[in-house]
Amino acid sequence: MKVLLQRVQSASVQVDGQIIGKIGPGLLLFLGVGKTDTAKQAHFLAEKVANLRIFTDSNEKMNCSLKELNLEALVISQFTLYANCTSGRRPDFLEAAPPQVAEPLYLEFINALEKQIGSSCERGVFGAKMSVHLVNDGPVTLMIEN
Repeated sequence: MKVLLQRVQSASVQVDGQIIGKIGPGLLLFLGVGKTDTAKQAHFLAEKVANLRIFTDSNEKMNCSLKELNLEALVISQFTLYANCTSGRRPDFLEAAPPQVAEPLYLEFINALEKQIGSSCERGVFGAKMSVHLVNDGPVTLMIEN
């Protein structure tokens, strides 16, 4: 399981021109599920994301977490995080989980993150073509894998 996270001032996601999720300050999370991933990994990753100290404190040091500051999260499914671009000119996605495996683990991650932060997460629509808009804060962009 992989998550590409971006600390944002704001972010939103649209499907068919309609905003279906939006947040103010917090984290935009692109979640990729691999074909061998498990619910245990989803829970580990949710705990890691909720408690990662990447928000600044009063001294401008990255010392605070999403959970600590009660900030928001927007979670988008992103199978392309599993792209293999080592040969040829077209990426393959052979390591990405098929939708029937990936969607339940995507939802498991969201549920686990909501329990960690004590509030609901905004989300995209699994498998939909989405437009994501964000104002990156920092910029801070991290890739976490487990």
